[in-house]
Amino acid sequence: MALVLNEDEVMMRDMAQGFFAEKAPVKALRDLRDNRDETGFDRALWSEMAAQGFAGIVVPEEHGGVDMGYLAAGLVAEQMGRNLTASPFFSTAILAATALKHGSEEQRAAWLPKIAGGEAIIALALDEGVKHNPRGTATTAEPSGNGFKLNGAKAMVVDGHVADVMIVAARTSGGEGDADGISLFLVDPKTSGVSTERTVMVDSRNAARIHFEDVEVSGDALLGTLDGGMEVLNTVLAAGRGIAAAELLGAGAQAFEDTVAYIKERKQFGEIIGSFQALQHRSSHLYTEMEIARSAVVGALSALDAGDENAAQYCAMAKAKLGSVAKLASQEGVQMHGGVGMTDEYDIGLFMKRIRVLQELMGDAHYHMNEYADANQY
Repeated sequence: MALVLNEDEVMMRDMAQGFFAEKAPVKALRDLRDNRDETGFDRALWSEMAAQGFAGIVVPEEHGGVDMGYLAAGLVAEQMGRNLTASPFFSTAILAATALKHGSEEQRAAWLPKIAGGEAIIALALDEGVKHNPRGTATTAEPSGNGFKLNGAKAMVVDGHVADVMIVAARTSGGEGDADGISLFLVDPKTSGVSTERTVMVDSRNAARIHFEDVEVSGDALLGTLDGGMEVLNTVLAAGRGIAAAELLGAGAQAFEDTVAYIKERKQFGEIIGSFQALQHRSSHLYTEMEIARSAVVGALSALDAGDENAAQYCAMAKAKLGSVAKLASQEGVQMHGGVGMTDEYDIGLFMKRIRVLQELMGDAHYHMNEYADANQY
């Protein structure tokens, strides 16, 4: 496949670049953090993003979206990464919108237009431990009357503290570690037995711990087929990993560019430090890594849009690659800034924190390398 953008994608990239630079730059994140905002994002900004078509970028047109696909969504996420923009784009416009495409006609009609219109926040409640492990789902959903009763707990539920509805992965058969036997349910956070604890992540954004104690849901809450939730989850996770990789690309690229700009101005012993050969070599290495990483992201998201049978593997590869490369960009950035790189005055530390959180979402590089090894019987 050609790793180039078409005319519509170029327009979307340029529109997103101008929008986030003006409406949601790094300063906006600083303001949210300093004001100790409990929502974690600006709801007015989310409405503006919906008006621009960003919220409905993968939502079908019949449900009010623009349906431009995941590569276009990645171009938006990249610009958000460059500006450290805080919004429910990842949780709602990507994960939830992708999951709901597999829902019933009633579920799609109820929620997809609200996503596209910026009227709903939807969170995916999947992981339960300190590390990403979908097959480790231990939360249970047992038959109860005409529906199900949920018990268990979820961790690191992005935007879970403000969600209008949650998509909850629960085990309806099998044992912990089995891929089969997981089902997905739409759960109202206000339902009796649901308790939510907001958690502030290291990058100043918010997630939540969710506890379910004898939570009753109707049979209509089932999203997809009983015991077949992993099939839907695989699609959702591929999309999430690809878009997280795109945001990592933006954050890593901006961290690199900020660092290059700094070493072109900073003097040591009367010399511009960018003239030092050691820093030039490190910068050159990082530049080549970022270019390879960009190709990985574009290739993965293009494959996802094309329905390539290996798209999920490509998205996992891109997530692993970008997690490592963006981490390197932020570490090199702090190193080349010197001591001031660790101060709040410079943005490089904020990029490092955001990159560290994105590394963990949807699995870090070690997780994906292990999955690849297992799949190929290494």
